[in-house]
Amino acid sequence: MNEPVLVLNANYEPLNICTLKRAVGLMMTGKAELLVNGRGDIKTASISFPRPSIVRLSYMVHRPRPRVKLTKREIFRRDRYACQYCGERSPILTIDHIMPRHRSGAHSWENLVTACPTCNRHKGGRTPHEANMPLRSTPGEPSASAEYLFGRVLETRAEWAEYIDGW
Repeated sequence: MNEPVLVLNANYEPLNICTLKRAVGLMMTGKAELLVNGRGDIKTASISFPRPSIVRLSYMVHRPRPRVKLTKREIFRRDRYACQYCGERSPILTIDHIMPRHRSGAHSWENLVTACPTCNRHKGGRTPHEANMPLRSTPGEPSASAEYLFGRVLETRAEWAEYIDGW
């Protein structure tokens, strides 16, 4: 019952991913309609329900534009799991502040990069310029496109691609 289900707005804009249990509840109360049933049925003693993969809300939800949350995992994902100083793809990665915190460096998208432990220790409490360690790319907040937000799940849910592409 914890399988992911894509929830679309009334205009087919991808909103979020919910659980199968939540999607069936939305369908039973008339708040959503089934768009894609790629998983068969849920059978009870007396009736069976379609097992949704994509549902569409029957009403429009107005919400502000989504933003990507500033988390360690999202920084690794933005930097493609590679050190931004040497380019090494290591199973053990750390987060480095470009301008160190003790020198009034902010905890922001523009000041955080992925670094391997070796580069992070070598840079220490200095800036990349002071340590003579140039960055491979300029860090910034990733755009919150539907492809970025839901891209991880697209690898296992190919039927979602036509609803996510272009948003």
